[in-house]
Amino acid sequence: MTHIHFIVNPIAGKGNNNIGLDLLEAYFDTNLYNIVIKTADYKKHAIKLTQESISERAAIIVACGGDGTINEVASCLVHTSVTLGIIPLGSGNGLASHLNIPKNIDKALQLIKLQLTKQIDVGLLNKDYFFSNTGIGFDAQVIKNYEASNGRTLTSYIKAALKSLKKSDKLIDVETKLKGHIINHRPFLIFISNSNELGYKVSLTPKASLEDGMLDILIVSKLSVIKIIVFMLLMALKRHHILKEVSTYQTENIKITQKNRPLFQIQIDGEFKMIKSRTIEITVLEKALNVIA
Repeated sequence: MTHIHFIVNPIAGKGNNNIGLDLLEAYFDTNLYNIVIKTADYKKHAIKLTQESISERAAIIVACGGDGTINEVASCLVHTSVTLGIIPLGSGNGLASHLNIPKNIDKALQLIKLQLTKQIDVGLLNKDYFFSNTGIGFDAQVIKNYEASNGRTLTSYIKAALKSLKKSDKLIDVETKLKGHIINHRPFLIFISNSNELGYKVSLTPKASLEDGMLDILIVSKLSVIKIIVFMLLMALKRHHILKEVSTYQTENIKITQKNRPLFQIQIDGEFKMIKSRTIEITVLEKALNVIA
């Protein structure tokens, strides 16, 4: 019998999902599957629940929520034989979109039932895993303002971005090492991506792949407010790379050292985080996670 556990974020998808035993038993024969549903009631709770499910010998653990919930569940499954399933219930759903996982719950369940798996790369920032992207600078400030708002919609992201414009001149002074180069700069944005989508079909790294063993890096140097607006408009059109201030790289690792304080404000898979360190090292772990896609 296959043990399949569902870790559900009850407030994802406006809290109106109907993931319960009645629904799941319609897809998974109880003679073949042992179905367990667990509810993640607070931030980081999904980590504890996933660890419990691993000890309970779950073969498949399904993250039901947004990119934050998926990150918490998937982080426990790196370099294990347990397979990750995803039912995308969040606002952006960037990772699920890259993996062609439907937003429709019924279709996502049909995909999980097929159990067509692949091995994907995983990003590692110091000791934290990421599966879609991470970044410092403007995008981290956008996520910080987004989390402080009450909304979880595209409009909320836009409002957070506009609010972040007011502090866009407060840049950090860093040294960036990648591909044998050392760059001393005060960047508007350093974006490190494992997948090709932020969410809402928006992408800063359209050529990124979860299966190439590489990280896609986007570095944007200091911009005026007008240039920032131009950058955002071009980003919506997937033409932001034409700006002279934009540089792109592919690499297996990148090291960023902050010169003026031992603290980084960073976003990891769309979640804001403070890292108390003067240096962050980011690498890629090839084929480190089994996922249904």
